[in-house]
Amino acid sequence: MPRLITDFDGPIVDVSERYYQVYQYCLTTISRPGQTIAPLTKAEFWSLKRSRIPETQIGISSGLDDSQAKDFAQLRRITVHTMPYFKHDLIIPCARVALQKLQSRGVELVVMTMRRTRELDFALSNYGLDGFFRPEQRYCLTNDYIKTQDIEDKTLLMQKAMQELTPDQTWMLGDTEADILAAQSQNLPAIAVLSGIRDQTQLSAYSPNYILDDIAAATDLILEQTLMSSPS
Repeated sequence: MPRLITDFDGPIVDVSERYYQVYQYCLTTISRPGQTIAPLTKAEFWSLKRSRIPETQIGISSGLDDSQAKDFAQLRRITVHTMPYFKHDLIIPCARVALQKLQSRGVELVVMTMRRTRELDFALSNYGLDGFFRPEQRYCLTNDYIKTQDIEDKTLLMQKAMQELTPDQTWMLGDTEADILAAQSQNLPAIAVLSGIRDQTQLSAYSPNYILDDIAAATDLILEQTLMSSPS
């Protein structure tokens, strides 16, 4: 059975509003009373994030001084993945139809994410996506896991998945370098999508097999290749 291992944030869920809300909160919290700040528009902010501009530089570009920018970056780091802000995530419009299409064509769906168990379970239930990913098809961080770096943590998840899953034709779909490198660590074809937190330049640097617009385009590619590899 062909299989798609997909990241959650980026390919399935748009996190830009959550990140922007946290940005605004951190900027307001760190700025001094009466201090003149220059908040970025959402488009400006998201463009910087997708280009991997450091958090401190984003803070400085928004009117903070160097010391404040460091506090801003630290506050953002501990806030952006907290439950109160997950409500701002939005399912990508084409994601549900793409998942339905893959499932109906016999492609096994596996989700692999840096979310913790409680965060992933909440999101799958909230968006009505439970039916696409059975519990044994969910690879995420435990609630008490101490994170290191996404690249390291996701590669470890991928190693675990490849030990547990049957050796079928498998693709990895994601929106960051962590997804690409995790796929490459297991010699899996990596499909990067532009619907997430990295832009074309950033993704190209890690040489994924494909860079596509979104999960809908990835679905078409996978089904086309599955058809080509099926015995006639």
